[in-house]
Parts: sequence; structure tokens; C-alpha cells
Amino acid sequence: MTETTNSKRPRLLIVDIARGVAIIAMAIYHLSWDVSFYRFIPVDVGFDPGWVLFARTILSAFMFLVGVGLVLGHGDGVRWPSFWKRWAFVVGGALIITVSTWFTFTESFVYFGVLHAIAATSLLALPFLVTPLWLTGLVAAVIIALPFFLTDPLFNERIFSWLGFWVVPPPTNDLVPLFPWLGVVLLGVLAMRIVRQTAWLGKLAAIQPRNRLAGTLAWMGRWSLVIYLVHQPLLLAIIMPLSMAMGTQEAGREIDFLRSCQSSCEASGTTAALCATYCQCGLEGIERDDLWEQVFTGIVTAEDQATLDRNNRQCSQLIYPDLTAD
Repeated sequence: MTETTNSKRPRLLIVDIARGVAIIAMAIYHLSWDVSFYRFIPVDVGFDPGWVLFARTILSAFMFLVGVGLVLGHGDGVRWPSFWKRWAFVVGGALIITVSTWFTFTESFVYFGVLHAIAATSLLALPFLVTPLWLTGLVAAVIIALPFFLTDPLFNERIFSWLGFWVVPPPTNDLVPLFPWLGVVLLGVLAMRIVRQTAWLGKLAAIQPRNRLAGTLAWMGRWSLVIYLVHQPLLLAIIMPLSMAMGTQEAGREIDFLRSCQSSCEASGTTAALCATYCQCGLEGIERDDLWEQVFTGIVTAEDQATLDRNNRQCSQLIYPDLTAD
């Protein structure tokens, strides 16, 4: 069975609509992450299992649609001028995100996020537009499965983490490694290549909803990359000043610290009252020495650790006066 060759390349409105839905879901997730990060809500969106599943579902849809789009745009032969134009736009957007997050979140800047992954996987997936279908499926399965069986602390380092075999990922606000996400792109390639060989292509092309909602979603899908680039800066431009005015981030991190400290302290057998004194002392030391970023990122220099140890000894002496002070 050979693949359909259609020089007109019928535009599938349903694919544009799917992209539109995905970009709206992405914006909802980023809004939720922002209000969580700036402590407007008590849920930690970055670690809450439900939100993590939501984020992974959105990312899966995006990467699958990357593969679908490659087949729709280049399944009859790569149109290099068009490909390089779009690829350069994605790379440029990825660089903008890296630079902007470097200044905004220095310790957790985005060095291989969604756009970086789209740029890399778009190139790597091109050969699979013409490989046998069984080979495309096999490679996709291997790439998706491999991170579950192969991990090494070496890949915890940023320089290697983009491959995806880490044990613990380095601190970053967005990391979309090649393994397993290249495999998801290849699943999109495989699915659309199969569609092009069957009557499903005509059936999908015949789906042409004309209502306003469908038109809006399709428009958003066609401009999804632009929307992706601009929506987060717009959200932060509103949320950051509001957080500074209301003091939500400072209040939220203090509450988180005291709650975590109290729980750990009581687990060691110390009474709740003594733990409250100890933790309040620890909070005052962190604020005095401006160690919030080090505490929350876990990136601590030898000098920072010495300061933390000294503060811990001083706080311990408050609840156990018989301890020798530094």
C-alpha cells in the first residue's frame, strides 16, 4: 500500500482546532502555575499529581500534533524553504524564552523547553516521513520506553539532561527531553501517514464546522506558536506586579517553610511548642541572611551551608539551652 500523494495538501480544519484546544489548555496551565508560584493559591501546580498529569497530557497533544503537522506539510516531499522558515521561527522563539527566563528565573531558566524540543524533534523526525511504517512505530516505541529502563546520575547535569535519562532533573521551569518526547512526535507521524493511506483523510478533510467557536479555535491553532510566545509574558506582566503589591509570594513561602519545618521537627520527637520556636528562629535567620532562593532551589554554596549550619545551632540552643553555642 502506498501513501496518498496529493499536491493540494488539503488543510484539515480538525487539526487546527485540536491545536487551538491545546494552546488554550497550555495557557490555563501556565496561568495556574503562575498564580501558584506567586502564592495566590495554596496548591503547588508544579508538583501536584493532578496538575502534573494535566501538563503531561497537554504536552503529549502538542508533540503528537508536531508529527501530524510534519506529514501534512511535507509528506509528499519536504518543502525546504517553508520548513526552514518555520524552523527558524521556532528556534528564535526558543532562544527568546531561554534569555528571558535567564533574567527572570536565573537558577531555573528554561534551556530545553517545549519550543526547543519542537525544533529538535522536527529535524530528527524528517527521515521518518519515508521510512517503512513498521520501523517508524518500532523506533517510536523504543524512544518512549527507554527512559523507563535507562537512567544515570550523569544525566542529572544540565549539559546532558536534555536527552532525558536523568535520575533527578536539574532545576528548570520547563524540560522536554528528546526521550521520550521524540517518540510521541513519531507517533504523530505514524498516525497521519496511516491516515493518508486510507479513506480517513477524506473523512477528516470533510469535517468543516462553521460556527464561531470552531473558527476561533482553528485561528488559534494556526497561530499557536505566536500565542505560545506571547501569552506567558502577558500573564506575568499582570501577576508579578500584583503579587509584589499584595506580598503574596513572601507570605506564601514563609507559610510553606514553617509548615515543612514544623512537620520535620515534630517527626524527630520534639514537642510542637518547641518546634514552633525553633522554626520561627530559622525563618528569621533565612530572611536576615537572604537565603530564600538557596533554600527553595537546593543550590547551596559551601559558604551558604556554613551560614545555615550556624543558624541551626543558634536556633537549637533556644529550645535546648544546654547545647554549646557556636
